[in-house]
Amino acid sequence: MNDSEFHQLADTMMASIEEHLDNYDGDADIDCETNGGVMTLSFEDGSKIIINRQEPFHQIWLATKQGGYHYDYKDNNWVCDRSGGLFTDMLAQAIAFQSGEPFTF
Repeated sequence: MNDSEFHQLADTMMASIEEHLDNYDGDADIDCETNGGVMTLSFEDGSKIIINRQEPFHQIWLATKQGGYHYDYKDNNWVCDRSGGLFTDMLAQAIAFQSGEPFTF
């Protein structure tokens, strides 16, 4: 994968996250802000989830209250380089944990 392909895949993924948050109909107030390739989700309790691009590695990194994770693009999905779990599954779990409300992609 070249840098241009990485950016296109990362842009698509981040746009999808924003769309899901915009359409979220739960009671939790989740603020989403993107700045310079870094997406920050802020929750009512003051906690945050940080999603950022690591261009040199062509990875997406996810930081949550539960830990930090690195994702590579494989077989049309962002996959954790340690657990093999999918990015959207871990992000949905982290959003549900930090917001106290169910969340799915």
